[in-house]
Amino acid sequence: MSSISFEVAFRGDTHRVSLPSDDTVSSLRARLEELTQVPPSAQKLLFRGKKIGASQEGVTLAQAGLRDGIRVQMLGSTTQELDALHSTESEHHKKERILRERALKPQFKLRSTGSSSLSATQYRFHKLEPLSHLPDPSSALARLSKLANDPAIQHIMQQHKFSVGLLTELAPHESPGLLGLNVGVGQAIKLRIRTDAYDGFRPYLEVRRVLCHELAHNVWSEHDNNFKELNSRLNREVAEFEAAQAHGTHYLADVKGAYQPSSNEEGEAFVHVLGGNSTLPSDSIEDRRRRALEAATSRLKKQEEELEQSCGTTRPPNAA
Repeated sequence: MSSISFEVAFRGDTHRVSLPSDDTVSSLRARLEELTQVPPSAQKLLFRGKKIGASQEGVTLAQAGLRDGIRVQMLGSTTQELDALHSTESEHHKKERILRERALKPQFKLRSTGSSSLSATQYRFHKLEPLSHLPDPSSALARLSKLANDPAIQHIMQQHKFSVGLLTELAPHESPGLLGLNVGVGQAIKLRIRTDAYDGFRPYLEVRRVLCHELAHNVWSEHDNNFKELNSRLNREVAEFEAAQAHGTHYLADVKGAYQPSSNEEGEAFVHVLGGNSTLPSDSIEDRRRRALEAATSRLKKQEEELEQSCGTTRPPNAA
């Protein structure tokens, strides 16, 4: 019986694995759990631009495309990390369940102002937590707080009824190449907010775009058409919300914190939105806003394709 030997990289460590070629993918996952403490359901295995999917659990390693000398990249959270998240968030889930049950009872139906208050309480990030072993955790907490309180992010969370138990960060040296992770369909979202050298923080709008991507994983696990449609919708709603906020203003400083164009085309369109000089005086305000949104949407679509390569989100079995 021939065997296959290959390397599996996980969080900076390389594990040498040797298994019979007719062993199944399930056997490989069990072996990796012994080596890394990451349960099979949380393992994401990537090699040569491909991912070993759930439908391949019963196929042999050879049939899955694994060969001698190949290098596999594994992403996922350990059992200890998942247990800690479950323990931390159990109280939050209990409170959410009580709120949902109350909301479903007609006698507790609230007025519009009260509903808004309940929505703001329920559909939000319930806990923010920087990594205490990394430098300057207070600044990291401020960064997470800015993301959690971003008006555009709060807007889409209310619109889509997103609730996230924990918003925390990813350490660059512990998760190289990973920009975001959604654990347990919204139990926790982890974002890479720091630079590789730990000398500052990644650009805010880039991190916020990753956050939108991970919020879409509250609904869809795989990067399929359903996910892409929702993710595009979230980015579009963020752009529309901020364009609406900027609409009618004449000073860039008024909206500097909400929207920052990143291309000449988008910047030119944004000048029109702000009421600046126009090379097309016949354009209506709606035309100007539409061009700004189209430029932003086109840019975000390209960036999303890159983000998919840096997303480590997996969905636990039997998750809705």
